Amino acid sequence: MKRKPIITGLVSATLVLGLAACGDSEEPTAPTEETSGEASPDNVIELRQANFEAMGDAFKAIRGQLEGDAPDFAVIEESAQAIGARITANKDLFPEGTGIDSGAETEALEVIWEKPDDFVASADKLITASEALAAAAASQDLGQVQEAVKNLGGSCKACHDVFRLDTD
Repeated sequence: MKRKPIITGLVSATLVLGLAACGDSEEPTAPTEETSGEASPDNVIELRQANFEAMGDAFKAIRGQLEGDAPDFAVIEESAQAIGARITANKDLFPEGTGIDSGAETEALEVIWEKPDDFVASADKLITASEALAAAAASQDLGQVQEAVKNLGGSCKACHDVFRLDTD
């Protein structure tokens, strides 16, 4: 009888983690006032990586819509907004000591902490690009959306080129 609550708890935890990994409807994760001082470096890295993964999924959803004959502009708009919200949350998930030089499992290069203003500016460009894509999707102008997607992808790449370890 005592095993049932444990199994139920494990199943529930697995479902919650599975839903969190999808990134579709969950809000972006950021530290709260209660947890920001208590979160371990590994937890912070895990949170930001989950946000980046969800951003990648959102970008894939956008690209998928553009591959079809009749893109769903609402999906594109929602995905662009999710990208902006997640990068906004991630700006608070890069405390000192959570870079690749710390030995942690991360692709975050030390240049993030060496040039924090450049890093924030790069994140802000991505946020601006995601807002522009959301606005283009709201207009339902395919040409504007395609151009905005190029700009968003370019913003992602520009940040990766400087601040992320190239694993290819």
